Amino acid sequence: MIMAAFYPLFILSISILSLSLSSASIVSAFSSPPASNSSPMSSSTSSTSSDNKIAIVGCGVLGTSLCKQILSHPDFANRSIIGITKSTNRHDAIREQVLGSSSDDNDEEQSSRFQLLTMDSVLASSQHTFKDVVFCAPPSGFDDYPTAVKDAATQLWSSNNNKGSFVFTSSGGVYEGLDGETVTESSSTIDPIANPRQGRMIYAEQHVIELGGCALRLAGLYTLERGAHNYWLEKCSESGIQGREDGIVNLLHYDDAASAVLAALHVGHEVNSKQTYLISDGHPTTRRGICESALKHERYKKYTKVPPFLGKKEDGLLGKVYDGSKSNHELKWQPTYSSFDEFMTT
Repeated sequence: MIMAAFYPLFILSISILSLSLSSASIVSAFSSPPASNSSPMSSSTSSTSSDNKIAIVGCGVLGTSLCKQILSHPDFANRSIIGITKSTNRHDAIREQVLGSSSDDNDEEQSSRFQLLTMDSVLASSQHTFKDVVFCAPPSGFDDYPTAVKDAATQLWSSNNNKGSFVFTSSGGVYEGLDGETVTESSSTIDPIANPRQGRMIYAEQHVIELGGCALRLAGLYTLERGAHNYWLEKCSESGIQGREDGIVNLLHYDDAASAVLAALHVGHEVNSKQTYLISDGHPTTRRGICESALKHERYKKYTKVPPFLGKKEDGLLGKVYDGSKSNHELKWQPTYSSFDEFMTT
């Protein structure tokens, strides 16, 4: 097994909708004010009990996949979803991604269970706490990410019932950079002061664990069009790729990341409270391996060859290998795509 000392820029730069709050609320540290078309929650919604609702903070690629999976899972048939975003700017697009355009009876039933609101709208409600909360908005867009995560847990999650879950999607980038060694859930993490970028994830995790939630440290996320492979082949074919070609990279499809979050919700508070999980597909590859696998897919065959790698063996450590077998067992979870190569060749 293998991994890269790589906290994917590609993941953090993905356009996931972040939440926003007024100065007196959750995301007082968020730099930009809410969009002008953000509107308060209707009185009919604010009077509804939130016991059966799951709040999902951040409705980007990961969040929308999670919404779709919850709506279609038979064990969550009586649960509804509140997707929480910064503004209403992408609400139509998100609804299309989650619900599709069909109007059959099943889709109408799912539509009735799915609602999108801004954070300001949620906090304007008299009942704005939820049994289960997922925070999957990335650090980009937050002046103080750890505080935003902590505020979401303290203000949105009704943790005093000791029944629901707060699930935070973190990153395997918090582990120390190693030279081909294996890391598990309990392996040492980097110094957050010396590494402030990864440090904000560590501090956010600490808040979540202290409050009784759980953190899922995810491997590098991808879809066919998103991820390191897409950037390297489309942007670096001539200029070359930074880093060693044998640098280890651990990967995870976005849909599998969402299914791991769903698994954490499914096992419940009794299992996941104050736990840290390590989530990957279990088949690490290399930077060169990523490119070679992507070239097998019709979408990338036009590039014909792997771009040159600019790094040498003496340029840094090899990377780390993720072993999340303990997490898989505890969450009763396995990825749909067992490897990046399998995804690109099926």
